[in-house]
Amino acid sequence: MEDCKRIEPALQGGGAHGAFTWGVLDRILEDGRIEVAALSGTSAGAMNAVALADGLTRGGRDGAREALARFWRAVSDAARFSPVRRGLLDVLLGCWSLDASPGYVALDLLSRLASPYDLNPLDVNPLRDVVAAQIDFGRVNACDAARVFVTATNVRTGLPKVFRQGEITLDAVMASACLPNLFKAVEIEGEAYWDGGFMGNPALFPLVDESDCRDLVIVQINPIRRDRVPTSAAEILNRMNEITFNASLIKELRAIALLRRMIAAEGLEHERYRDMRLHRIGGEGLEHLSVSSKFNAEWAFLLHLHDLGRAAADRWLTETFDDLGVRSTFDPVALFDETLRDPEDATRATAEQA
Repeated sequence: MEDCKRIEPALQGGGAHGAFTWGVLDRILEDGRIEVAALSGTSAGAMNAVALADGLTRGGRDGAREALARFWRAVSDAARFSPVRRGLLDVLLGCWSLDASPGYVALDLLSRLASPYDLNPLDVNPLRDVVAAQIDFGRVNACDAARVFVTATNVRTGLPKVFRQGEITLDAVMASACLPNLFKAVEIEGEAYWDGGFMGNPALFPLVDESDCRDLVIVQINPIRRDRVPTSAAEILNRMNEITFNASLIKELRAIALLRRMIAAEGLEHERYRDMRLHRIGGEGLEHLSVSSKFNAEWAFLLHLHDLGRAAADRWLTETFDDLGVRSTFDPVALFDETLRDPEDATRATAEQA
């Protein structure tokens, strides 16, 4: 289409909360004015990315939407007989948390007392079977409509490892989603990998350096800010996880903000290709969900998250579409230091106030 605009989504991980991202992508793919040029994903974000690329290669936008829906339905089906489920009272009260689930409580306790090398010596992971059955990695690696980047964390070096097309495999995706308290590290070519969220949730630098699209859209499902200080053990652990898995994203956003300021102030035309326009679709409706709900794969919950994601993307398209290809609509500096404020955003804010 003549007015088609290109974006590159960066997809966070967050277990079952990744179904929110499914909803976001579903709405964006439905909109014929948007083209997904590249994706970077971690953990559940990586699974969304490879499902989209697989479907895109097979059947275009509609194929990508079908692949995403089929993947998340398979995730729910695989968990149908899992002991990690909501109790009857939570079902009756409409609470999505698993905090009162005996299966979840037992799993959480065991994971704190023993290593997965002791508790799960055969490294059983039902999700691996789902990904293997649902995703054709040949199509993912052959996808020329959208570039795909999947991030894992190298256990020995502590550095991010970005898997690019040509090397994206089932092992790479499972490495990106490997929670070290539940599963053995995933070995790939002699290196051990854990969840990519420790070092890139998701990694932004591949989208900056290796794609010619300049509109980077962060699909964020892990809250950065919480107004209330956690006091219970579960709340404290949840907040620790959020801070840990957002740390790398915050650092990369800060670097991009600094780079934008330097390019504008110094006229660094040779770095202009790194002058990104930043956008964000936040996890509206996810702020009050407990960390245990990330393990809730009930179909009703996944559909609820999907609908929240679609609604968030719909609002974002209404408010932001005209700005795509023109200016940033998300100012990461608001998260850091006022002295780093982007000149373009400051000028726009002044004009709007006037």
